[in-house]
Amino acid sequence: MRLFNRERFKHSFYGKCHLLSSTVLLAGSLCVSAVSWSQTQAAPDAIADKSVQRKAYAEAHEALSQSRYSDYRELRDSLATYPLLPYIEYRYITRRISRVDHSEIDQFLARYPDSYLADKLERLWIEKLAEKRDWESLTRYYRPENSTTTLACLNLRARINMGDKTALDEVAALWDVDHSQPKACDPVFAAWMQADRLTDDIAWSRFVKTMDARQRSLARYISKQMSPETKALADLYYRVDSNPRLLRDMQRFSLQSSRMQDLILHGLQRLSLRDAALAIDLWHKYDAQQLFDDQERIDTQRYIAVRLLRQDHTDQAEALLASSPALSSETVTQWLIRDALRKQDWERVQKWIGMLPADEQASERWRYWRARALTQQNREAAQVRDLYAEVAKTRSFYGFLAADILGQDYELVDKPIQVSQDSYRAVSQNPGIVRARELYIIGENLDARREWYHTTRALSKAQVIAAGKLAENWGWHRNGIQAMIQASYWDDLQTRFPLAYQEHVNSTAKETAIEPHLLFAIARQESAFTPDARSSAGALGLMQLLPSTAKQTARRNGMSISTWDLLTPETNIALGGRYLGQLLNQFDGNRILAAAAYNAGPTRVKQWLNDDKASQLPFDIWIETIPYRETRGYVQNVLAYSVIYGYRLGDKKPFITQGEAKKPL
Repeated sequence: MRLFNRERFKHSFYGKCHLLSSTVLLAGSLCVSAVSWSQTQAAPDAIADKSVQRKAYAEAHEALSQSRYSDYRELRDSLATYPLLPYIEYRYITRRISRVDHSEIDQFLARYPDSYLADKLERLWIEKLAEKRDWESLTRYYRPENSTTTLACLNLRARINMGDKTALDEVAALWDVDHSQPKACDPVFAAWMQADRLTDDIAWSRFVKTMDARQRSLARYISKQMSPETKALADLYYRVDSNPRLLRDMQRFSLQSSRMQDLILHGLQRLSLRDAALAIDLWHKYDAQQLFDDQERIDTQRYIAVRLLRQDHTDQAEALLASSPALSSETVTQWLIRDALRKQDWERVQKWIGMLPADEQASERWRYWRARALTQQNREAAQVRDLYAEVAKTRSFYGFLAADILGQDYELVDKPIQVSQDSYRAVSQNPGIVRARELYIIGENLDARREWYHTTRALSKAQVIAAGKLAENWGWHRNGIQAMIQASYWDDLQTRFPLAYQEHVNSTAKETAIEPHLLFAIARQESAFTPDARSSAGALGLMQLLPSTAKQTARRNGMSISTWDLLTPETNIALGGRYLGQLLNQFDGNRILAAAAYNAGPTRVKQWLNDDKASQLPFDIWIETIPYRETRGYVQNVLAYSVIYGYRLGDKKPFITQGEAKKPL
């Protein structure tokens, strides 16, 4: 298989491109690495017209990296009309930040007001002023709307050092949190404590928060700030956290106080994680002993109810809810509905759906399952049909299921939004949008996204939509999708479900015999077509492949790749398609199971299928009762997106095949 040439498609402009000879130009542009073919074709003018400036821009960055400031200043003059002039100026200032004066900072902030870089420079400048102990200037530059916890603490420190005692009134809110604060806050906290502002009530409040957040070492430190009497109770709290079975000795915890109640409730929650049956038994006893707050009573019983359900004490959980209807919550009730579905106890399904809040009952999910329950109970056919007909009007997983049951076409509702030329023109000329686009073209994707999000936050709904359509035209698909979400416009299927990287998708589809609409659906769900997407788990690229999985897949298919290759669309789609193909083969072509395995891993899916009860479930119940909420939503989205992409490709596809409908196995 042919892979992208790495020297041709560099992923980091400054990291790689400036090392290339300044004479290396690609189609009149300098190192256009992150630009998709659809983007370059959509906007050749944007790439060619600025080629000379892009070259100068790269050279200016190189001059700065070598501290050749006279060369930089000469190059800067040639960039006067280049959209990314602020970036080169920002870098020039920040490389000399210890030597610049107020006027240079003020000039930059005045030239680029409310911009991403102006806000960033302002934050950096405040930190430098703190290093210089220029407190008066620091308070002048500080703005709460452009702050971080570090800057908030620096501002309070400046005010305290300038004699503003009212600053101490604002410290408790920063100190009383469930985590450690930045070191910049230490001098402020020290001054606050020296002024005797730390009380037992505040210390106890933070102690409880840190224990709930599992910050036990921090909680220990906080307890040392308490009076001896309060610290003794904190020490007992700490022991109960480690061994919640201590609560069986009720005499030891008989003190009537709000702090003792905090301790008991925390201990019961900790106990319920291990032994929910014992926790609910002790709860009833302590509820008779203590005067708990009404909301605390509800919250604690709900917490225990969920743990009872997870530990298969369903009867006890249902008895608890039956005795106290106020305990019903969406989480608990939905858990009971899914338990009833797993057991195909349709009367219980109907009962617990009726316990959901009205807006939840009206969702397509629970209307669908209500109709299914009524069908199984042989209720009036007209009522059932009406319910399915309502659900089938929605463009959703449940809407497509209902349409299949009724034997009717899927409701897709495709209404591309119309944007006036004036709106396009106005948004396309917005300096932040211009900078974001240029950053995207030269491959500085992270800064491009930051510029885009900073700018679009201040736009009207109509402007956001116009920006999204522009992004779509440029091949910046994720931003087009995000704009429609931000504007809550759901019916522009062209923008929300783009045929991105279609050449590579079609090529992989032919090589793997996987339908292109399924490949599109996976890429749309995984990354919204972001070539350089990186997950917290380390998955990379359009199809979000773990490097280990990708390399294993490559070896099986006679390919040689590096981790960097996963950030090129062609390679990522090729490997993602082949991995999906392996899963489809493993699960006999069943897309439901393959999609679940793509998200949660094939080992987990096999474990779910090894459950005898699961092997007997209809496919829709199996999907609805997938143990992982994320995987459940993932499978539903991939299947629904496949229908939409079938429509986008002009190739109508069934939502669920006959083989998949028979059984998940």
